[in-house]
Amino acid sequence: MEIRNFCIIAHIDHGKSTLADRMLELTHTVEMRNMQAQLLDSMELEREKGITIKLQPVRMEHKGFIMNLIDTPGHVDFQYEVSRSLKAVEGAILLVDATQGVQAQTVSNLYFALEQNLEIIPVINKIDLPAADVEGVSQEIINLLGSKKEDILHISAKTGQGVLEVLDAVCEKVPAAASLPLPEGELEGVGAGLRALIFDSVYDDYKGVVAYVRVMEGSVTQGDSITFLGTDVDDRVVEVGVFKPQFLSRERIGAGEIGYIATGLKNIRQARVGDTITKTVEKQNVQQLPGFAIPQPKVFAGLYPVDGSDFPVLREAMGRLQLNDSSLTAHMERSHALGQGFRCGFLGMLHLEIVQERLRREFDVELVVTTPSVLYHVVLTSGEKKDIHTPDAFPDPSFIESMEEQWCSADILLPRKYLGAVFEVMAQHEGNLISQEVLGTERMLLHYELPLRELVVDLYDQLKSITSGYGSLSYDVIGWRQADVVKLTILMNHEIAEALSLIIPRSKAEAIGRRVVDKLKDLVPRQQFAVPIQAAVGGKVVARETVPALRKDVTAKLYGGDVTRKRKLLDKQKKGKKRLSTKGSINLPPEAYIQLLKR
Repeated sequence: MEIRNFCIIAHIDHGKSTLADRMLELTHTVEMRNMQAQLLDSMELEREKGITIKLQPVRMEHKGFIMNLIDTPGHVDFQYEVSRSLKAVEGAILLVDATQGVQAQTVSNLYFALEQNLEIIPVINKIDLPAADVEGVSQEIINLLGSKKEDILHISAKTGQGVLEVLDAVCEKVPAAASLPLPEGELEGVGAGLRALIFDSVYDDYKGVVAYVRVMEGSVTQGDSITFLGTDVDDRVVEVGVFKPQFLSRERIGAGEIGYIATGLKNIRQARVGDTITKTVEKQNVQQLPGFAIPQPKVFAGLYPVDGSDFPVLREAMGRLQLNDSSLTAHMERSHALGQGFRCGFLGMLHLEIVQERLRREFDVELVVTTPSVLYHVVLTSGEKKDIHTPDAFPDPSFIESMEEQWCSADILLPRKYLGAVFEVMAQHEGNLISQEVLGTERMLLHYELPLRELVVDLYDQLKSITSGYGSLSYDVIGWRQADVVKLTILMNHEIAEALSLIIPRSKAEAIGRRVVDKLKDLVPRQQFAVPIQAAVGGKVVARETVPALRKDVTAKLYGGDVTRKRKLLDKQKKGKKRLSTKGSINLPPEAYIQLLKR
């Protein structure tokens, strides 16, 4: 029985999970009584947001073919998972929304698929909607892919129209992964050394770490001694099987098949995505599959419980989340203002949002999230090299020899009429326009390069706003370049408030400093003395505001007499306030920090 391994490439909300639902129904993989919308999206958060966060494989059978589908995430934050999934298949369905057209993330994932020489099947979804522009979207796909118009399939994943033709096209066009001989025979490739690519891994309370694999060569059986070549960890196979879509135990899985290997490991970081599994006795003679890399966090932020007594709950919750998310890094830290918490590394802003929401929903922990930052490489005058991503670790400028930051290439897809507004926003975010392409008649694809720090916080929201929701963005980190950033220090009553410090571009220091002190002026509680709030870079103050003092009417008790009596009391009050300002310290309450971070 021949095997067809394929995945679905699509932008968020273009109908990947709905198409997968119809395929499961038509192939009778799941009984109708057990069907539900977005069946492969197992997390409540995925269903609510309508996006795929965690990829999910499933095994189907159609017209005598075994079909392994991998439903991949559509967001740029999970691009590494998608790239490994594409390594595990021979074909991909390019799914495009008939009402929205080709989007930036679709283009990005398509480039990955073309690099792997995958068979691409273009499909236009949602043709039943009144706003569908099938002709216009077909022309975009032709311009992008160079395919023929008659090769583009038209479907409605919601109603099931045309989905059967998609399954037939996969059987006909996607190359065979491997052929399984008769049941009583051995699996093809049994004599060869085992090489299995890990394209995902999860933690199961009973099975330990479960690696989702594509077996490239050989076969693996329950009880085999295996080695993870990338991490050099040895273990024994607890169970092997396939996805239906739940775990279905099998005696063995062999070359060409997609399945799972339950390892019994307790640390998910020992079964990294992209790693190669082989048998321990063969590890000296087996070469690791190319492309293995450990996903590096791009965005860093502090997570603190609103109520300090909830820290033990947060600590346990963070440990549980890391069991199923090897790309999440977390280290305990303490803030003078917010108490104990964690400094966490994320793949991007969506990843941060998902972690925050899961902590709130699954563990009932309300959080304060500090302003996200990125990583910098610093070379000191002594020759020492340091990696910093927090303002408190920023060295004294006089000791810095050079500094580097990450840059990224960004693809922005938008209607032509919003071009001027996008050019303006990208100029504000230090974007360099590399090239531009025309897709169809009314859509443009812009290729930019810009610093990662400018992209991670609010650029995506700004683009969505100025393009009325029609613009889309995808990005990829391209390397390190010289950085000109400084530490913006906030002082309240001439004392440094370290928790409010920021790492910012030197050119924007004055503007950002002005915004911060303006916000703080409204948040700092008034005292008996005037409180100066300053933003400084090194020894230079770039912005200042003053919170006026509370004033008591000390002359109210006077009912007459010479004016000198009134002046004497006012002078006495003035001297007292001056003396108090030299001794008084400002403790900004946690509520004020929360309000500042929310803004």
